[in-house]
Amino acid sequence: MNTDAINLICFDKSGLVPVIVQQYNTGEVLMFAWMNAEAFQETLKTGFLHYFSRSRGQLWRKGEKSEQEQHLIEFRLDCDGDALLALIDQTGVACHTGRRTCFYTHLSKTCVKEIKQVIKSQEQLYG
Repeated sequence: MNTDAINLICFDKSGLVPVIVQQYNTGEVLMFAWMNAEAFQETLKTGFLHYFSRSRGQLWRKGEKSEQEQHLIEFRLDCDGDALLALIDQTGVACHTGRRTCFYTHLSKTCVKEIKQVIKSQEQLYG
């Protein structure tokens, strides 16, 4: 594991860094999440994306319950060192609502509209 990489990341005062998650071969932005140092290291170690849940206060692996896993292709660090881009290969849907992406609501001056359909119900994902 590359221990130098983690030293380049500027974690915030809570020990977190924002992560934008993108499908590596299409450019589709799938989700946004947070990582702490442990989540970053677990991701590098296992090749599966791990995040830190601020609401639960714990580490979690994407797909641990739903089997909708994210396989790491590569990380990219922004110019300030305070945000990560995770290029991944998504198995199934990325959003807990059952959509491919978490960014499924179109907002404009004149309308708000859901533009992505549910692919898998939450019951199918979580039982």
